[in-house]
Amino acid sequence: MLSNQTIQASIDELRSITRIDLCVMDQQGTVAASTMEAMDIPAELVLEFAESAADSQAVSGFYLFKVVEAEEVTYIVLARGGEDAYMVGKIAVSQLRQLMIAYKAKLDKDNFLQNLILDNLLLVDIYNRARKLHIPAEAKRAVLLIETVSDDDAEIMELLKGLFFAYNGDYVTAVEERNVILIKALGEEEGYPELRNIAEMIVDMVNSEAMVNVKVSYGTIIHELKDVSKSFKEAKLALDVGRIFYAETDVIAYHALGIGRLIYQLPENLCRIFIREIFGRDEIPEEIDEEILNTIQKFFQNNLNISETSRQLFVHRNTLVYRIEKVQKITGLDMRSFEDALTFNIALMVVNYLKHLETKNS
Repeated sequence: MLSNQTIQASIDELRSITRIDLCVMDQQGTVAASTMEAMDIPAELVLEFAESAADSQAVSGFYLFKVVEAEEVTYIVLARGGEDAYMVGKIAVSQLRQLMIAYKAKLDKDNFLQNLILDNLLLVDIYNRARKLHIPAEAKRAVLLIETVSDDDAEIMELLKGLFFAYNGDYVTAVEERNVILIKALGEEEGYPELRNIAEMIVDMVNSEAMVNVKVSYGTIIHELKDVSKSFKEAKLALDVGRIFYAETDVIAYHALGIGRLIYQLPENLCRIFIREIFGRDEIPEEIDEEILNTIQKFFQNNLNISETSRQLFVHRNTLVYRIEKVQKITGLDMRSFEDALTFNIALMVVNYLKHLETKNS
């Protein structure tokens, strides 16, 4: 069914052009939209007309028309206001039919895209339905997943629909709460840098327009419509991995997940065995406190450069070396060695992953 606002906008436009009053009611006699006073609407006559076999009727100064879809009366249109009322009423019926056709086409397209994303379609159905809906089967695309903190993501969806248009090959839809999906068409010269720019622009726009913080992830670039579900699954995985290992990041790309994606797919028991081998227990030893962890993280960020790390942390070089050697004494890993530093960094990520699993299962 069309929204009352859509119907009202349509008949308001006709009223402003023709000076003919219009009213649209459903088959139960409930007013959906009107340009006349409620007391002027002959509800009983409308109900009698709805039950009759006539397609149109003139009675008590009104012209009544039926809007029929799939052999069922969907709306009754009333027109009043002079000799042109009959013609304007017919125009209103035609407009409503066109709006209903467009609405049905939109529903069909949304339904197709949602089933495509969820991988619910056979290959032959994908190509047949895409052809009927005028969606190119071969085009450069990627799926972006916008995660909201609000249960009501309608405003964000409308914002995105106002920015990304179907006639450009972009489609906005949703398959679950708190997630809005953008299937983004890309130009021949566009790649992952441009995709990241789009994701960052969405974060900034939603933050400024809707005053809502969102995270945006995206899957790999695809070239065939049948692979949309693959790119969506990658974007969803990127969000899940990002929550654990890159919590401070608003934009997460599947192709750039690195070690986090590998750890996320490891069995829990294997992760626990690894942590015990590194720390001798199921968690980071208390001796490696927050200050030492922050120091080591900064050391990693500076590519194991002691001078640059001590400068950025405003600590003496000897203090930094003392903290590094303390970790080596506890774990046997020398943070000045690339291989040991990598092992320790992976261990920290595995600990975060295990904490996530404990929270998820509690």
